[in-house]
Amino acid sequence: MDEEDRILERERLQMEQIRELDFEELQVEEVDEFRDSEEDDDLGISHHTRLRLLSDNVGADDEHVFNPDVASLHTYLGEVEDTPNRTAFVDGGTVLKIPLFYLEGVVLFPDSTLPLRIVQSTFLAAIERALNQPNAPCTIGVIRVYREGNQFKYATVGTTAEIRQYRRLSDGSFNVITRGQQRFLLKRRWTDVEGFPCGEVHIVEEDVPLRTPRDAFGKLVPISNSRASSTMALSASFSDTDEMSVANSEESFESALSPSEKRLHYSAVDSIMDDWTCSDDEDEVVSTSNIIQSADGKTPVSKGKCQKLNRLTSFRKNTDLNRFSMAPRAFWPFWVYRMYDSYHLAQRAADLWKQIVGVPNMEAIVNKPDILSFSIASKIPVSESIRQELLEIDGVSYRLQREIELLESFDRVRCKHCQSVVARRSDMLVMSSDGPLGAYVNPHGYVHEIMTFYKANDIAISGRSVKEDSWFPGYAWTIANCATCETQLGWLFTATSNKLKPSSFWAVRSSQVADDMR
Repeated sequence: MDEEDRILERERLQMEQIRELDFEELQVEEVDEFRDSEEDDDLGISHHTRLRLLSDNVGADDEHVFNPDVASLHTYLGEVEDTPNRTAFVDGGTVLKIPLFYLEGVVLFPDSTLPLRIVQSTFLAAIERALNQPNAPCTIGVIRVYREGNQFKYATVGTTAEIRQYRRLSDGSFNVITRGQQRFLLKRRWTDVEGFPCGEVHIVEEDVPLRTPRDAFGKLVPISNSRASSTMALSASFSDTDEMSVANSEESFESALSPSEKRLHYSAVDSIMDDWTCSDDEDEVVSTSNIIQSADGKTPVSKGKCQKLNRLTSFRKNTDLNRFSMAPRAFWPFWVYRMYDSYHLAQRAADLWKQIVGVPNMEAIVNKPDILSFSIASKIPVSESIRQELLEIDGVSYRLQREIELLESFDRVRCKHCQSVVARRSDMLVMSSDGPLGAYVNPHGYVHEIMTFYKANDIAISGRSVKEDSWFPGYAWTIANCATCETQLGWLFTATSNKLKPSSFWAVRSSQVADDMR
């Protein structure tokens, strides 16, 4: 079977799987065993493939696929107005005093969207304060709160949120759309005289993504020890992916060096050539027959030394010295440097995201590792505690390393309370252009971060389906509980029209997901 036939066969299998969704009954689904991960990889099934295939199935009966852009707009909040006089980013190290919102089950990252519905009088006052405060207009702080036994615990790292849009309703409540801005450390907190929480926060000064963080370096090799450095340089292996990593850093190796570093770099290269060309030349006895004139016709040069210089000149002329940017200038081999290479890690993370998740496409920001690291952290479908861990990581490279580890190990979604497997990576279905995980708010003001799947296991629906206040226009929602421990895991969304695709999907709360995703 040639490559084209294999692709057609794979597409046929995918089409059959999609058609089976329309005949599934909306009840508890019992699964005795799971397919091997290798089978999923062989079929090449992913959520964006499913959406594409569903779109291909649209026929003459006016069937249509749900538009993920609609969900990301949070249209269920109604019309909202842009806020004036929003503040720009503040410098790292700045200390602000701002209203705080403690949200259970929510971790906000820079540049991610957080919808809010403010109904309690104390938090209405907090929004009023934020809209009018002079030092940081339209800014609030968002802190994750979580339970340990019967006690509430507060995270010490949070994110400022800018109020981008809002609407005051007739009953006095607010619908608000905010956007994550900058991480902060919570220094102290108190209750304002109007009854809402306030805090003194220290804005985190984010590190600048470098090819290798400084704390990954050994000490630079002194010029006198450049021969030892050259020996290690010779052991470095070069590959096409290495060269791509260098290209992705936007500037060539040599242009990023200081004058002193350039001198050290060229000294190392010369030392390498010195070792390569003629170690025996140094022992050569200069005799009358071996004395020749240099290029200026004045200075006598040994014949062996002249040959060595000629070879060095030829080497420099015919060799791309940028390849030596991958040879370490420190005591570590090159593979150690790559472990902390922000740009190399960003490319790896973006490739994994494309392979495992797909939407949204990260290629546009792959050359901005800091932005990419926060983007992946805000969208990766993992538990809230792991997301909080990602938020607290200082350093772009370290955050990307952890995200790569999570993407590589992500396979199953388990109930946090009983460890029952409720979904698999291959069941993931993106219903919002923001990605497979997003935050939504219900009419009572509770914010839920949910991950969406086209199929779930060991989940029982409870009660009737409701069309009102749906986060996904065209779908009714039904409460979904874990069939084993009866904890509310999320909701089942079913299309109100048989022409809307997908006909149903599941939304699982990240706060009810176990840390173990293997």
